[in-house]
Order: sequence, then structure tokens, then C-alpha cells
Amino acid sequence: MRLFECGSLVPGCQWHTRAEDDAEVTRRAVEHMRRDHGEQIIRENMVENIKARIRNEENAAA
Repeated sequence: MRLFECGSLVPGCQWHTRAEDDAEVTRRAVEHMRRDHGEQIIRENMVENIKARIRNEENAAA
């Protein structure tokens, strides 16, 4: 299972998501950025920053 914690990108945000693959985690994270952080335009560097912070769930506490 793959995990993304938004607080690793947006300090103070408690939102997180889990999915079987990075593509689904990224899709959910982009949707969250639009809905909850008001990002109208998701630039490629934002997507890359999200992808860089996706990790295996068992490594999340490390």
C-alpha cells in the first residue's frame, strides 16, 4: 500500500491517502489540492513534489 501525507508538502495539513499504486495516490492528492487548498492550476512541479513524497505505508513512520 502506498501513502501520501499532505503535511509533508503543506505544513499543518492532516489529510492523507492510501492506494495500491502511485497513480491513484497522485490523482487523489491533486484532487485534495484543488478542493482543500484552493489550487486552481496544478503545475508539473507540484505533481513531482507529490510523487516524491509518496512512500510505502510501512515506512511512513520512519
